Amino acid sequence: MTELNSPARPGATRQQAEHEPIARVLPMLTVPHLDREFDYLVSADQSDDAQPGVRVRIRFHGRLVDAFVLERRSETDHVGKLGWLDRVVSPQQVLTPDVRRLTDAIAARYAGTRADVLRLAVPPRHANVEKQPPPESAAFTPAVVDTTAWSAYRGGEQYCSALDDARAARAVWQALPGEHWADRLAELAAVTANSGRGALAIVPDQRDVDALYAEAIRLVGEPWVVALSAGLGPAQRYRRWLSVLRGQARIVIGTRSAVFAPVASLGLLMVWDDGDDTLAEPRAPYPHAREVAMLRAHQLRCAALIGGYARTAEAQALVRSGWAHDLVGTRQEVRARSPRVVALEDSGYAQERDPAARTARLPSMALQAARTALQSGRPVLVQVPRRGYVPALACGRCRAIARCRHCTGPLSLPARDTAGVVCRWCGREELSLRCTRCGSDAVRAVVVGARRTAEELGRAFPGVHVVTSGGDSMVAAVSDEPAVVVSTPGAEPVAAGGYGAALLLDTWALLGRQDLRASEDALRRWMAAAALVRGRSEGGVVAVVAESAIPTVQSLIRWDPVGHADAELDSRAEVGLPPAVHMAAIDGAPDAVHAMIDTAELPEGADLLGPVDLPLGVRRPPGTPPDKPVSRMLIRVRRDAGLPLAAALRRAAGVLSARRDHEPVRVQIDPLHIG
Repeated sequence: MTELNSPARPGATRQQAEHEPIARVLPMLTVPHLDREFDYLVSADQSDDAQPGVRVRIRFHGRLVDAFVLERRSETDHVGKLGWLDRVVSPQQVLTPDVRRLTDAIAARYAGTRADVLRLAVPPRHANVEKQPPPESAAFTPAVVDTTAWSAYRGGEQYCSALDDARAARAVWQALPGEHWADRLAELAAVTANSGRGALAIVPDQRDVDALYAEAIRLVGEPWVVALSAGLGPAQRYRRWLSVLRGQARIVIGTRSAVFAPVASLGLLMVWDDGDDTLAEPRAPYPHAREVAMLRAHQLRCAALIGGYARTAEAQALVRSGWAHDLVGTRQEVRARSPRVVALEDSGYAQERDPAARTARLPSMALQAARTALQSGRPVLVQVPRRGYVPALACGRCRAIARCRHCTGPLSLPARDTAGVVCRWCGREELSLRCTRCGSDAVRAVVVGARRTAEELGRAFPGVHVVTSGGDSMVAAVSDEPAVVVSTPGAEPVAAGGYGAALLLDTWALLGRQDLRASEDALRRWMAAAALVRGRSEGGVVAVVAESAIPTVQSLIRWDPVGHADAELDSRAEVGLPPAVHMAAIDGAPDAVHAMIDTAELPEGADLLGPVDLPLGVRRPPGTPPDKPVSRMLIRVRRDAGLPLAAALRRAAGVLSARRDHEPVRVQIDPLHIG
């Protein structure tokens, strides 16, 4: 008998399985025209292990490839001789029916292949971990959960009751300023676990995973909580994933790929801060964790929650459509908890009267707010949109952006004592800089980075400790003592007791980006920083250096993220942009893009935009020669034509893949950044 994980000896006589001798398998092949099932014979000695959901090896066109068994059959539709399964890699059924159904839906939604989705959903096997016996787990003891904090939100208590009753309640939660979001999500997860079901929480990064994990184990105990993230090693990640598969975890917390985790009896799906870029998968078929979570909640008829201090247009569209309800605080609660927000224009006259303000690049009133907070013994947060020293340079005479001669990337000054400037794209150093437009050798800073800002604030506040957080040197928390904390967006440390003041600098760098989500992303980053500041009753102040007439600044002053998301959704509907419509971006060589459009049977009313040259900084599609130009074509359709558009592009990709006449193109449905 052939032992498990070993192929049959060459020339050995095989006898097919007595019952259901046909295995329908899905090969892990990324070429679109081979995204279909194939039938293979199962030998008698493989029959017990070759069950649906297991990994196998098959011989395909003369080479061994990985595959998943989808089902066992008694008959085949194939005309001709069938090949044999080469071997069963493992008897562990890693592809569950729920995850398989989700994989099919995501491939259809994003015009991708199921093999690409499965690579995101099922982690690579670790044989030694799989052979270890699972640890024995004690009986789950329901935790005592205090949900009174949810009474501050309209509908909050009703939502908790719905989870306790195992109802499929769906909501978009607007976290109040100063809210301990990890505590609130852990409470909802514990309520769900007490009802006998599983909870899955998706957060942007490792710091958020750690914060939510700590609160979850405090409520329900460590054996019942599992954290999944890309930072784990292969063995540890697979061990934890197996514990989820085997039903040993009630609460699962992770980053974007954990949205596919095979949680048993899933009752609640939560996504925190869905506007964060890290929740968008950079690998094909480029799904967004929020969309995967909502699709999974719809398939399983389970509860769902999208939360954040700010709100995206996509989340607001769910509320407007009736798919989800609002969980927002009353205006009285918002006013009581939010800091006082003031907008200050960067007046040169004010800086002339105050030398320290001129040194720190701050309006005098912002500098005074920081001094008041420091004198009261509280730390001050300063948010700078760029890390580094001087991340962008321009000609001092004609203001042309300084770019690398080799790759046209932006040039930067990494440190004060650096001899030359460095390209941020290719890393080449330029010792003698001269403007290609006017020939001047004078340069100026376009954006000042966090390290340069910390240096300037150190001179403005002599004797005060300055902390820098961002990039590879992130600080998790700071004490409740006088300090100036300079941070990039998303890297703000948590201050014990809250910051006394926050200063939001260089706001134009966020608002002025040529991006569909520039204002939405700016408000999200500002609110995340402002939420760490004490309330106005305790003297908390947020100073944003921007014109108060800007609508995004007004939304921050009023602390009205729902109104901003509502207006953003209306404006996108007016000009025909997602989420009011569905849009596909096709990137590739010009002839390949045109072949894709000509081959696809697009839905009626599809609007073609382009082609245009691919924007600078966007990765080239795989397989495109480096010396060949790359263009982008946009296809816009109505909301109800999203699935037909994805199906048309998926079929066209399969046809072109089989012909091999052109280089492959990259297809993205509703890309996060259009241009």
